[in-house]
Amino acid sequence: MNCREVLEAASAHLTSLSGHVFDLLTVSKPISPSAAVNLAKVVSKLSPLLGNLIEFNTVEFLNDQPEFGPLGTWKRQDPGFPDTIFEGSVNPAPGFEIKAWFPLATEITARFKDSQNHFTDDQTYVCMLAWLPEQLIFGKPRIIDVCIVSGLSVAQARDDHYHNPPDYLVLEPEDTKARTRNLQQTNTNGYKWQGTARQFQEAQRLVQSWGPGGTRYKPTAEYQGLLRQLIAQYPYRLDTNFAKMDRIVHQGIEDFKRRVLTTEIHGLTIGDWSRLLYRGSDEDIRRVLEDRFDIKEADTDEILR
Repeated sequence: MNCREVLEAASAHLTSLSGHVFDLLTVSKPISPSAAVNLAKVVSKLSPLLGNLIEFNTVEFLNDQPEFGPLGTWKRQDPGFPDTIFEGSVNPAPGFEIKAWFPLATEITARFKDSQNHFTDDQTYVCMLAWLPEQLIFGKPRIIDVCIVSGLSVAQARDDHYHNPPDYLVLEPEDTKARTRNLQQTNTNGYKWQGTARQFQEAQRLVQSWGPGGTRYKPTAEYQGLLRQLIAQYPYRLDTNFAKMDRIVHQGIEDFKRRVLTTEIHGLTIGDWSRLLYRGSDEDIRRVLEDRFDIKEADTDEILR
């Protein structure tokens, strides 16, 4: 198999995880309706831990697939990009950047900042895994849905969405290949205009001097040189929200978000559950959880056990 065939085969296996329950950690059923309300408010804090555990187990899952054995081994890179890479006889080495999403959170907070220049062979895919506990706020983690898209397409969608000179600039990392691996820069960054209206008019004239297509993003050294003229002459601020997956406006990711949020579980869509748990009153949350999951007040002896 070549790189693309390995990625497509692995993608098919990962997509099949939809509905799979990972026996990683079990959140116990709340002992009372009040405890259920409190748990509903904090269960999202498990997301970083369970997200990492799901990523670890995904690597093991891929290595259990027999077609990859003769060619190499899937390995997790921590730290490093991508999260999972296939080491063996396939060149370039296929890889997956794995993003776990807890859809009761307000948005997909994971970021994707790597430069388009890292995907010249389209050798890395992004795998997004939406998960929830089996019983919404308790039980084992279950995969709700899976989205797999080309990493190159995500980087291009991100840059095209954000880049709007002179108002907003996307800048490539400096050339750091001569540095040791831990000091090499691979991430793009976004910068938002902070100057005056008069300065903005001057900057617009500078951008217009670049000619037709001057506002279209390019990760080339020549185009980056033009952008650095702007950031050297005018004030910009680093955008700390840059590259959040929820704001990239990639069609495949948008379809995935819509699909997940309209998935019905335990009598409500996930979007409805999210609105209830984050905007509803404690009384409304208590009533719905008590009814849907048969949560009753426990006696003192049961609590102490």
